Amino acid sequence: MTVSRVINTEKNVRDKTRERVLEAIKELRYSPNTAARSLAAGEATHIGLLYSNPSAAYLSLFLVGALEASRKAGVHLVIEPCLEDEASQREAARHLAGANVEGVVLPPPLSESVAILTELALAEIPVVTVAMGEVYPNLLNVRMDDFKAAAEITDHLIALGHRRIGLIRGYPGHIATQDRERGFRAAIQAAGLSSKQMPVEQGYFTFRSGLIAAERLLDRPEPPTAIFASNDDMAAAVISVAHRRGFAIPGDLSVVGFDDTPMATAVWPELTTVRQPVSEMAAAAMELLLTGLRGRSSGAPPARSDYVLDHELIIRESTGAPVAIAGKSSSS
Repeated sequence: MTVSRVINTEKNVRDKTRERVLEAIKELRYSPNTAARSLAAGEATHIGLLYSNPSAAYLSLFLVGALEASRKAGVHLVIEPCLEDEASQREAARHLAGANVEGVVLPPPLSESVAILTELALAEIPVVTVAMGEVYPNLLNVRMDDFKAAAEITDHLIALGHRRIGLIRGYPGHIATQDRERGFRAAIQAAGLSSKQMPVEQGYFTFRSGLIAAERLLDRPEPPTAIFASNDDMAAAVISVAHRRGFAIPGDLSVVGFDDTPMATAVWPELTTVRQPVSEMAAAAMELLLTGLRGRSSGAPPARSDYVLDHELIIRESTGAPVAIAGKSSSS
């Protein structure tokens, strides 16, 4: 308390004591952490956010949530772009560490970057990851249940009567990609169908990759009657290809996406999808980080938390029964 009073130039310290403290500060070359002092005082501090996401729609929703949460909390958000390669990720993490940020929020896919997590751990900067399935010790994570959501939207297609359902995967290696494919296959298996007979194409969470994957799926001798694209960008690309080929949606082809970004209602027909609470996850990540930082400043041990937000299946006009089943129901 006495040292604090000297540093903050308060008057109720004896001159002799003040001199001793100042001498010790000089000998130890002590430099106060301004961000930590601000946080402890309840004032503005700096929080870092690294981003690299192939979906502009997802990123937009995430930034809206993070910026709104930082505004309400009275903190400054330091936003840094980052490339996919490991060297760039290490450099971006070191740059943030040198910018005197008090903590960092990592949205996907950077939340899975070992290089970034390692650099920030070495710098002793607290991190909240978003959409990372596995939570490391002393790490805070915010996510939704991608596995369960993917199974639900696949069940929706099966309930409509679809038996040939194509899947467009997301970016290889991403946890969300793996969980969504696992959910898809689990629902197929639970319905007594063979997941090996369901056509699968690789996508990269981008509109262009969705175009290529959709062309390949629809070029098959027996094209699917429904396609599950692992995000809305790729689902919108499927609808574009289907329109160009003269397919009726949902009569000839049902299409579903994932995320419920603005893209889902910008296409025609509007997209059946999973509403992922992207902005809410960003806000929750900020709240978890600031709570953890305040606890840290008071000497509390690091927390470990896996905070799961609810998702919602949004049914719109892009899904319906296959033509054969729809025809039988209309003639009966």
